[in-house]
Amino acid sequence: MFESLQRDFEGELYFRNTVVDDAIRTVYATDASVYQEKPIAVALPKSVNDIRGLINLASTRQLTIIPRAAGTSLAGQVVGKGLVVDISKNFTGILEINREEKWVRVQPGVIRDDLNAYLKPYGLMFGPETSTSSRAMIGGMIGNNSCGLHSIIWGTTRDNLLEVKALLSDGSEAVFGALTTEELDKKCGLQNTEGRIYREILALVTDAENREAIREGFPKKSVTRRNTGYALDVLEEMAAFEDDRLFNLSSLIAGSEGTLCFVTEAKLKLIDLPPAVAGMVAVHTSTLHEALLANLIALKHGCSASELVDDFIMEFTKTNIEQSKNRFFIEGGPKAILMVEFFTDTPADLQDKAEKLIAALKENNLGYAYPILLGDDARKAWDVRKGGLGLLRNLPGDTQPVNLIEDCAVAVEDLPAYIDELEALLKKHEVQYSMYAHAGAGELHVEPMVNLKSTEGRALFRTILAETAALVKKYGGSLSGEHGDGRLRGEFIPFMMGDKNYALFKEVKQIFDPAGVFNKGKIVDTPPMNEFLRYEADKPAPQQKTVYDFSRQESMLRLAEKCSGSGDCRKTEITGGTMCPSYMATRSERDTTRARANILRQYLTASEEREVAGEEETKEILDLCLSCKACKSECPSSVDIAKMKGEFLQQYYDKNGVPFRARLIGNFTRQMRLASVAPWAYNFIFKTEFTRRIANRLVGFHSDRSMPLLPGQTLRSWFKHNKEVNGFRSDKKVLLFCDEFTDFNDVEVGKKLILLLQKLGYQVLIPNHVESGRTYLSKGMIREAQKIAIQNVNLLKDVVTHEIPIIGIEPSAILTLKDEYLELVPENLREAAQKIAANTYIFDEWFALEIDRGNISKELFTTEKRLIKLHGHCHQKALSSLTPSKKSLSLPINYEVHLIPSGCCGMAGSFGYEAEHYEVSMQIGELVLFPTVRKQPEEVIIAAPGTSCRHQIKDGTGRIAKHPAEILYEALL
Repeated sequence: MFESLQRDFEGELYFRNTVVDDAIRTVYATDASVYQEKPIAVALPKSVNDIRGLINLASTRQLTIIPRAAGTSLAGQVVGKGLVVDISKNFTGILEINREEKWVRVQPGVIRDDLNAYLKPYGLMFGPETSTSSRAMIGGMIGNNSCGLHSIIWGTTRDNLLEVKALLSDGSEAVFGALTTEELDKKCGLQNTEGRIYREILALVTDAENREAIREGFPKKSVTRRNTGYALDVLEEMAAFEDDRLFNLSSLIAGSEGTLCFVTEAKLKLIDLPPAVAGMVAVHTSTLHEALLANLIALKHGCSASELVDDFIMEFTKTNIEQSKNRFFIEGGPKAILMVEFFTDTPADLQDKAEKLIAALKENNLGYAYPILLGDDARKAWDVRKGGLGLLRNLPGDTQPVNLIEDCAVAVEDLPAYIDELEALLKKHEVQYSMYAHAGAGELHVEPMVNLKSTEGRALFRTILAETAALVKKYGGSLSGEHGDGRLRGEFIPFMMGDKNYALFKEVKQIFDPAGVFNKGKIVDTPPMNEFLRYEADKPAPQQKTVYDFSRQESMLRLAEKCSGSGDCRKTEITGGTMCPSYMATRSERDTTRARANILRQYLTASEEREVAGEEETKEILDLCLSCKACKSECPSSVDIAKMKGEFLQQYYDKNGVPFRARLIGNFTRQMRLASVAPWAYNFIFKTEFTRRIANRLVGFHSDRSMPLLPGQTLRSWFKHNKEVNGFRSDKKVLLFCDEFTDFNDVEVGKKLILLLQKLGYQVLIPNHVESGRTYLSKGMIREAQKIAIQNVNLLKDVVTHEIPIIGIEPSAILTLKDEYLELVPENLREAAQKIAANTYIFDEWFALEIDRGNISKELFTTEKRLIKLHGHCHQKALSSLTPSKKSLSLPINYEVHLIPSGCCGMAGSFGYEAEHYEVSMQIGELVLFPTVRKQPEEVIIAAPGTSCRHQIKDGTGRIAKHPAEILYEALL
């Protein structure tokens, strides 16, 4: 079917019965909703001609095209047995900006936050701001008519959409924009598909009977979020041409979920950047109802946003690595917090507005605490709010929060009464729930907890939506406010809007898309809402014996299931963060954390009845995971892909054997010990380009990658034979974990650390221990790593104490003691492992603590002025922090430290050496790290705690980066 198309297709097309194609189709079987259905094919077009070819094929072969952007839809809009067309990789151009008229023309794959970063120097921005704005794309925002946090002042996507360029169902192109009556007449006179659409749509919305049905059946006017069905109410008002209003079909395209045409460009209205001063009053309340009453008062005080977070979400911030840092402002145990934001020109104005709001709340006995948050503190609080969807997935068990009634909207004045009745409804069914989000716009995201793995739960799933629909209708609200109908709410549209309006919606679909080319089965003629769910009903969960202990996450399957699909892993280097480095480089969905979690979930729930991923397909999707661990902290659901990848590979090796290269890398310590007998021979091979290239090729490394060399002596040997060092005695003692990388390759770093600490009065001891096991962990040889973990815990359990902690030079090695060891050792060693972990530190962490304790003085260091650019190690960022590194390096009085806003360097242990990964490794480096380093003058010090990071910087830029211990040693007086 697709072979003939592929000849002229510029992009990527996956349809064959191969491991790669099946893996990618499996990845695209889900979005952020509860649905799962494997598509026939997946296309990543590069040009409009590619899309036109797909439309023509779909038309002739009776297929349906499913347009997809970031894939964060909550109602199953991009799930179906059709041809998924993903524009997120290639349709990312910002085409034109008009500063004077305040508009920008973009392709649909442009990310909202990335667009605003581009617009910031112009003093402009695109207003609608979803909680997923760091990855939400303009095409998807148009499809769902997204609103977001500031919709009460900036409006919906529809309000900010000027025109769209689109391909119609016959492959022809049309531009839908604002038209006067004369221009509309000309459009209606066109003798083509575009002309027919204008004529028939205009006739539909000007018909007297239809107008009456629209006015009676749509939500009441005071409901600002209204996205049920198609926006015929907007067109009906436009068609009257009152108050100089123009007719604009792009308003109908907004919220149409890709069911009417394929948008290839959009012209967006821009607004001025908000005032420079922004702050928040975090109103703590004892009940949810109290928070909703406070919301009504907040809206009278000219706020820019009023958002709610309930206690359910706040509880989960305690156990999430990233969000636990953001919850500092929470006082006591509030049932809800109303986050009320103000924009002002001066701090004094902000303080005045905040104090007036607080006074009004106190006057009405609403709230018990009102912290005012500014700047970075406010941003952290907003991150708690934006993390709601993902945080809820940390609930244990099969009863999980479901996207079902999360998008219902009512008039804001009706919200307290509506929520009171909704709570009573959910309590009647004995259902737990969480409520959060857009109180100021009359829409709370209500997430009931339902077990969709049971027949009973699936029935309850339908019952809750049916009863909630009746309640929303009672208040004249909208069943969908901003997340769309999709296949979730579509079958309830006739009940909500009336049969006449539903018939009009079907007529709209027929006018635009008579053959069902575009996203068939969404909004109208949808399948039953409780079919094609992710899970089969009443199927016992498969039990898998694992090497890692997954009891804290319940099981490996439950850890994979925690992925909500919210797509936090799709943010780019412009937004920042580390997750997910391979996606940032390739911009392919297959390389997201989400894709890896989804394919693992499908692999682990394999059954004869359902077509799911096999082990080869799963291995293919996991291939570009660098095991950076960013997902463990940056994913709001803490989906630890590195852990699951390691376990999967171990199980795979058990069945298929360990590949030669993986075993070679895992046995790094043994090889280096052997090579250290004659380091000159090893160095001759890897110092000489010709022999290095041959050697690299023989083992599967890229020929352009340099190799670390061996000094003439290991660190342990130097320490043992240097009487001045090992003979030094002091009451201040610290243990040094002599990891395999420092011992063999980074000996100079180890020497300088020991000499630095000795100069500062510390006795450094190297206890009896073996390698860290990091090389085995990185290649999925978990059983070997487990043996090492057990050995090291036994060796260190009586040595490492609070008084004499253990510190490490290489973050990836020392952090095994704090991370993997806890889940590798048997139960009888767990307590000992936890005690060791509690007294284990990266060098920088320990050094910063000693500064705080007053044990290390800046007087011992130079006063010379130096600038340091610091790149942090991924594991340090995920499991610890860069703050101690910055603090330590800032100890010399005139040392100024700037953090490089880079994610992963791209090396990731052996990943960057491997021939097939080298290119991606360097692409990751080129995102932020390499360009930043290249811009620095020679006198600027480049700092990097990680050995792989320093090697990558050298290979990518030619600059030598130093470990913080080296820098501090060289700064000694």
